[in-house]
This record gives sequence, structure tokens and C-alpha cells, in this order.
Amino acid sequence: MAMRSTVSQMNRAAIDRFRHGWCLLGLGLSLLAGCAPAQFTTSTLYETPQSFVRLEVDRTLDEGNGHSHPADLSTDRVATVLRGIMVQEPLTRLPFYDDLSVPRRHPAFGDPDIAFWAPLLSLALSKATPDEIVTFYQSTKGSGTTREVTSGGLFVDGEHLHIVLSNLQSAAHYSADAGVVDTQDDRLAPLRSMAPQRGQLLFVPESALVSTPSDGLTRLFTNDRRELIVLYKTLVAHPAAAPAQASEPPSIESQERPR
Repeated sequence: MAMRSTVSQMNRAAIDRFRHGWCLLGLGLSLLAGCAPAQFTTSTLYETPQSFVRLEVDRTLDEGNGHSHPADLSTDRVATVLRGIMVQEPLTRLPFYDDLSVPRRHPAFGDPDIAFWAPLLSLALSKATPDEIVTFYQSTKGSGTTREVTSGGLFVDGEHLHIVLSNLQSAAHYSADAGVVDTQDDRLAPLRSMAPQRGQLLFVPESALVSTPSDGLTRLFTNDRRELIVLYKTLVAHPAAAPAQASEPPSIESQERPR
């Protein structure tokens, strides 16, 4: 009887230690969650249910460093940059998965998209502070009930314009495994790739493209980020094409938000 009592006390002590450990772990996670800000947006320059252009804090910057913002890029220069972004599709394409009517190498943005984005992105770069990055997002209806998302960001460092194209007509709520559903709101993470991005990003003229590092982990993360670095001042700016259909220009009103 005494032995059973001793064993029972030992078991209870072990259970108490286990519970205490989980409580400490839960407390630590709660503190971390409480310290992490839920919103990174500092300013919204344009927003509809389908699209937005925002300024967000760039949390990848080291202390004391910053981007070359505000940056003076005219609408025509931004349009020229967008027009130069090309996509080269994989060599092997599937008839039932890929649109074979689209050339293997094609522009990332059409003229109506460029006419829409160029003035908004130009304005955003002119208002950005050194610790901010410009983000953009657009959701369009795909086939059936699906949505396609194009999103990313821009920032200027010296003579270099960085274009991050995280999603290009990506299917919303992509699932890599059957039964696994991505429930994250894609509007909250425009720099996150929602699905594996097919094809390679190129730029024309190639002479304006800055070579990215090609060794080790740097190359791996650069490829995953889908980023182009362009010597934007070497480009001859051409006017943005007029929108395909006549419409009033979007209302651009800066809605400042507290940091």
C-alpha cells in the first residue's frame, strides 16, 4: 500500500511538472503574440475591394539603414519599367493547365494594367519614407468561382529600383496537398507568394537589369522572392498607354494611419 502511494505521488508530481512546463510555454507564446504587430500598413493611397496601393514598414531593414525614399519616378518612367517586365514560361506546358495561346515569352503587364498602376505607384514612391516599401494588390475573377491575384512591392535604393512580383495571376487559396486549405487573407500579405510561381522573370532591355547574386542561400531566397533590380535612370521613359475603356481616373486620397 505504501509503495502504491509513493508511486501515485511520483506520478502526480510528474504530471504537475508537465503542466507547469506547458503553462510557461503558453505564456511565452502569448507574450510573443502580444508583441507582434498585426498591421504593418502606414498609409493607404488607393483602395477598393479588388485592389490597393499602400505604404508599409519594411521590417527587413537593419537599424540605421533605409531606402532612397521619397523617390522621384514619373508616371511615364514607372510605365516604362512595368512594360519591360517579361515572363518566360516553362519549356514544358500542359494543354489542360496552361494557356497555349499565350506566347512562351510575354509581358507581365498589359497596357490597361500599366495605365492603371503607373500613376499610383509613381505617387506612392514619391510619398514613401526611407523605412517604407510600396505594396500593390489586385484580385480578378477567374474561371468559375476562382480568383486570381497579382501583388508585390517596389522600393528604390540609390540607382536601383527593386520590383518584387510575388504573385502574377496566382490562384487564391492555393493548396499544395489535398485537403489542406490556405485560409490566410491574401490582402494582408501582398509580398507573400500564395502558390509556386511558374516561369522566369526577365527584363527588357537586359542591359538595365542588375545581376543578382548566384551563390548559396542568397540565390535561393532571391529566386523565391521573385525580384528584379533595374537601373531605372538608364531607361528612356515612354508615355503610359491610355486605358482600354474610357473611365474617370481612380480617386487617389492618402488615408494616413498611425504606425
